[in-house]
Amino acid sequence: MRQYSADLTPPWKKPKPVPEVPAEPGLVVEEPGTGFCGAVIRCEAGTVTLEDRFGKHRVFPLEPRGFLLEGRVVTLVKPSGASGASGASGASVRPSRTASGSVAVPGARARVARAGRIYVEGRHDAELVEKVWGDDLRIEGVVVEYLEGVDDLPSIVAEFAPGPDARLGVLVDHLLPGTKEWRIAQEVTSEHALVVGHPYIDIWEAVKPSSLGIEAWPRVPRGQDWKTGVCRALGWPSENTGAVWQAILKRVGSYKDLEPELLGRVEELIDFVTAP
Repeated sequence: MRQYSADLTPPWKKPKPVPEVPAEPGLVVEEPGTGFCGAVIRCEAGTVTLEDRFGKHRVFPLEPRGFLLEGRVVTLVKPSGASGASGASGASVRPSRTASGSVAVPGARARVARAGRIYVEGRHDAELVEKVWGDDLRIEGVVVEYLEGVDDLPSIVAEFAPGPDARLGVLVDHLLPGTKEWRIAQEVTSEHALVVGHPYIDIWEAVKPSSLGIEAWPRVPRGQDWKTGVCRALGWPSENTGAVWQAILKRVGSYKDLEPELLGRVEELIDFVTAP
């Protein structure tokens, strides 16, 4: 007599098996219960340690259906062999870093561009943000565009029409209370539009003097073009400030070459634009 299976569930209604993925060092996953996203730095008996882009560590249990990998539910398992999380010495393996200090994701593809954007005040600002945060921005799908000053920012923001799925972040130079830039920022800031700034007259000043081999950025008298005054005071060629900037940019290797006041503001904008 023919035997029939007691399971009468149609195949298309059966849950798909959740893939098991070895928790190799450097693998970037998200723990959905907390929203914590980070790279694997250690995998021990029954637990995995993740490190986020700010260097914060969290330990999670290795449970079935416990993590998201590129948006897919997966079960992390301890890797076979010694590659699990430590070398012969037993020390945890630290993932490599991008120029911004974030955990590098080997082989990661750029995400399709989000509707949200980050605007910066000038071409030099955009080039500096790209050099230090470019890898992060491509993974997050964030496009950076530059403005020619902030005078037209209200009309630009109105045309962009920020919303829940299209947040707008703006980085402004010399954003100090009472200044013209500060008043414009107050005018356009909303639930879905965030304007932040650094205290420097120009983005050049956000580069640490020590990274350029100078003691400090010189003070330029009011009424004088700042870049021209800086070049003259330092003996740099003042007739081509664009070339001077390229020389400055070459000396920037990572976030360590930038002032904290700029680092915090750019990270804040990236978090704002990519918030779910």
